[in-house]
Amino acid sequence: MHTTTARLTAARIVPVIVIDDAARASDLAHALLAGGITSAEVTLRTPAGLDALAAMATVPGLTVGAGTVLTPEQVQRSADAGAAFIVSPGFDDDVVATTLDRGLAALPGIATATEAMRALRAGLTEVKFFPADRLGGLATIEALAAPLPQLRFMPSGGVGAHNAVEYLSSAAVFAVSGSWMVNRAAIAAGDHDTIRSASAAAIALLEAASADGAL
Repeated sequence: MHTTTARLTAARIVPVIVIDDAARASDLAHALLAGGITSAEVTLRTPAGLDALAAMATVPGLTVGAGTVLTPEQVQRSADAGAAFIVSPGFDDDVVATTLDRGLAALPGIATATEAMRALRAGLTEVKFFPADRLGGLATIEALAAPLPQLRFMPSGGVGAHNAVEYLSSAAVFAVSGSWMVNRAAIAAGDHDTIRSASAAAIALLEAASADGAL
């Protein structure tokens, strides 16, 4: 396991951030940490994404990666900005190869057994499962994990407070990916108190499930 993936496994929750103003990034990072969140995926869906990633990557205690990475060039730019991991919506051989060449953790999206096998051949042991809610959720993950026990999954798409614990209760799932604690409108408004509170609630949910033996 990549050392970065080990940190994501310990974090259990990887918020997916869509940010429109990089000036909000540092305060956002501190709000996440104050709520107990120690990892974040900053998507490149907006022009501010790369600068926001660079700002958040300098905040101690937060493991930051780039999301919605589609090309090797974006991998290079994300790595230069301080990304520790690269997340893609699908499996692209060149993106994965460039990510590994840069020494970063690669989390390509997979949806089928064929893609899962390609990930294993590329030397990966962790992948993103996307879009989880449209692909059958945990039942499909566990069906894929049965013949491919070397692989672990990070479901993304339709993951929230209502099902995060169910996903994380599976040995096939190392973390969940979602945006329920980092609402884009709250980020744009600089409403970091709401983000901190939502983050703390997400962590409390996991802690309560752990205390009950569900995790």
